[in-house]
This record gives sequence, structure tokens and C-alpha cells, in this order.
Amino acid sequence: MAGMSVAVIGATGAVGSEMLKVLEQRSFPLENVRALATSRSAGQTLIYKGRKVLIEDIEKADLRGVHFALFAGGEIASSVHVPRAVEAGAVAIDNSSTFRMNPDVPLVVPEVNPEALRAHKGIIANPNCSTIQMVVVLKPIHDAAGIERVVVSTYQSVSGGGREAMEELLSQSRDVLDGKEVEPKIMPKRIAFNIFPHIADFGENGYTGEETKMILETQKIMGDDSIRVTATTARVPVLIGHSESVNIQTRKKITAARAREILSHAPGICVQDDPKTKSYPTPVEAAGRDEVFVGRIREDLSHPLGLELWIVSDNLRKGAALNAVQIAETMLKMGLVK
Repeated sequence: MAGMSVAVIGATGAVGSEMLKVLEQRSFPLENVRALATSRSAGQTLIYKGRKVLIEDIEKADLRGVHFALFAGGEIASSVHVPRAVEAGAVAIDNSSTFRMNPDVPLVVPEVNPEALRAHKGIIANPNCSTIQMVVVLKPIHDAAGIERVVVSTYQSVSGGGREAMEELLSQSRDVLDGKEVEPKIMPKRIAFNIFPHIADFGENGYTGEETKMILETQKIMGDDSIRVTATTARVPVLIGHSESVNIQTRKKITAARAREILSHAPGICVQDDPKTKSYPTPVEAAGRDEVFVGRIREDLSHPLGLELWIVSDNLRKGAALNAVQIAETMLKMGLVK
């Protein structure tokens, strides 16, 4: 479908920049792309397909005529501007957590639950980055053997905290190597040569916001509230790419070999699993790639129905920008946007 207009809101941030890159790389069928951001960036330009695009102020922008409004999160208030986009006639695909648990808003990973898009009322929620890569791998196993319980520990890159967090890792690393003291400004603790289990605020039950998102979003996307999920999320000194150690308990026995076979034929997944040749995923190798990588597939020695998995993906791409664009692509294929 040619002649489409797509607006990227939050276009100057890490995710927004990646959205524009993904739209270009995948030759999304658009005639007009608009870049919107806060007033600080308004009036500047960016490049899309070799031509300059003027950055508009989201507060003043008229969104009529836009088919898809891709919200990159960050400083843009989705609670304010997503309804504006829908009222103007656009389908809003929102990367923030604002609408994810709203029962009237589909929370979608195209490889997992595309049919949920049919119930949309103008807003589609893009799931949390760490949830997306996990459910892409869980879904084929759940279909084959059923999943009873998930225990996940994440090793999340600083790009999940935005461009300023990435800059803080680089500057802190230089300072530490130079023997200087570092003072965290963006992140809660020093991230250079360090790890901390603290992403988003702590709740009264001791879980962080990021951990709670993974629990609730997994159940909603998988369409099965009986799946028990627990998570510990940690920030690691990696620029791009989230890694996850995932232990699952299935309802029926599935061998590591069978899981490997199933995953090797599942959409959006690349299996890298040969310990003899040191073949396993790492964030450095996953950066810039669209696939969700999985390796270290093995049977849990402590439980007859347990499986261990190591899952890695570029959080800016599949964890955010790519998934949003794939949602738009899927809606076009399903004839949900005219």
C-alpha cells in the first residue's frame, strides 16, 4: 500500500532514530515520513533516505493524514499525545508502558499473537524490550509442550535507559580507566565495570517495575494467566543488546534436542547452540540484527520438566523499533489499515 504517511514521535531519541532506520531498511511502503520531538529539537533536521526531514514540535503538530504514529517513548507523554493521534485518524503504536496493561489495548509481538491486532481501537502497545525477546522464544515451546513456570534473569544493556545512559557508560568507563572518581547522574549507581539489579522503581513487594512488566506482559501476550513468571532484571555495562538466562518448566516433557529443532524452525529466531565450537549468542554479535538469538539449550538437571535457555537480542531493534514496524506491516497484511 503506497502513499502512506508515517510519523515517528520521539524521533531524536535512541529508539526513534532506530525506528527511522528500520523503516528505511525494510522499505516500508510510505510516501511521507514525519519526525516529531520535543520543542528542544523542533526546527532541526534529520536525514531519511538521503533527504532532509524537518523535526516538528509534537505539542503543535497537526496529525491529520497520518496512517501510523510510531511513539518511541522517552520524554514524549504518550498519555497525552497517543489519544491525539488516534483522534486525528492514525493508528498509534506506542513503545511506552502507558497502555500495555489496558484490557482494551492489544499488546503485540507479531510472531506470537498477531490475531490480537483485530481487536484494536486505534492503539497498539509495543511490549517491554526484555519481554519481547523472551516471548518470541517461549511461544513455540508453549505450543509444543505448554509452559508452567518461567524464571528469568536479565542482563540488560544501558541503551534501554536511552541515549544519555549510553553516554554515561562511555564517560564513566573513560574516567575509571583514568583513575578518576565517577558520580552517576542518569543511572542509580555506577555502571562502568559494574552490574546492578535495579531497573525502574522498586515496588512494595520488592520487585522492580521492569520485573513486574515482564511478569504481567508475558501472561497477556501469551494469552495464558496460568503461566507463573518471576524475574530479576539487572543493568550491565553493555551498550546495545539484552541477554537473558531463562529457566522454564513445561507441562509435558520436551528434550533439549526437540526444543532446539522447534526453535530452529520458528519465525524470528536464530539458534546458535554448539558449545563445542563456542557457538552461543552474545550482545555484541546481536547488535544491529533483527533476529532473537537463542543458545545454551539444555535440560535442567534439577527438574524433569525443566529447560534452560540463553536468549539475546538487540533491544533497540526487535526490543522496540523493529517490533513496532512489524506491527504496522502485519496490520497492512491483515487489511486492518486502509
